[in-house]
Amino acid sequence: MSTEETDPRFIELDLWNTNEIVATIAEGQFAAISAVHNARKELSMAVDSAYERLKDGKGRLVYIGAGTSGRVAVQDGVELHPTYGWPNERLLFAMAGGERAIMHAVENAEDDFDAGKDVMANANVGENDVLIGVAASGRTPFTLGALMEGKSRGALTIGMANNHGTPILLEPHFSILLDTGPEPIAGSTRMKAGTAQKVALNLFSTALMVKLGGVYRGLMVGMIATNQKLRNRAARIVSDLSGVDYDFAKDCVEKSNGDIKSAVLISYGAQSYEEAKKLLDKNSNNLRAAVRDFLGD
Repeated sequence: MSTEETDPRFIELDLWNTNEIVATIAEGQFAAISAVHNARKELSMAVDSAYERLKDGKGRLVYIGAGTSGRVAVQDGVELHPTYGWPNERLLFAMAGGERAIMHAVENAEDDFDAGKDVMANANVGENDVLIGVAASGRTPFTLGALMEGKSRGALTIGMANNHGTPILLEPHFSILLDTGPEPIAGSTRMKAGTAQKVALNLFSTALMVKLGGVYRGLMVGMIATNQKLRNRAARIVSDLSGVDYDFAKDCVEKSNGDIKSAVLISYGAQSYEEAKKLLDKNSNNLRAAVRDFLGD
């Protein structure tokens, strides 16, 4: 596996001065971005297929991984509710070793193929769901087991790995190869490989949320304003979108229980939160379509 190989260039890394070490690691991060750029076509195809599964409001987005890759996956997924209002009940994390493994290494958990299968079976994963499994090696048994079980149950499966021709790239419906090569420190995939995974997941989930209506005119209209900072941001968003003054926008946010999409419709003249929600439901929760419908444009 290329991610486990020793690069001769870095044999004497421990003898380099600090500036050389930092510069070399930074160079590796640029290489990680390049690897993601090379995978943009496959990422786009995966997003389009995921959108088709999730657009009707039934399916779940399932992140699968172990160790560093699993933690990177969790980091991406947990941001979707506060940023885009993606429902927590439509989000599932399958981490080898369970929740404890997010903070602490759980030895041998990643090697349990059947445990990955069991998580999918116990969650009753099915044809409405989208699974994305992440593994630098491309061989992690837990992740592979989960992807294979999910696929057998009709779920859409996406594999993301940093090594060519590995099972996690061969088994799923879509394969995202992030070819980062050897690390400056052999096998330390928290470096280039981890960076590439983080960026690729960020692109995948952001593009997916945009297509699912979480963004309107470049603003996070899916965000749920659950604290004062977010309520202030929500008011600014409503003001920017509809042209009303900040105080009126803030009042609209309060009337909509922090739901920005509903607040925008109220600012345009919807009489209540209930009316705004009906408009959004009618238009598949797409604010652009709901505004057009309400204003008759």
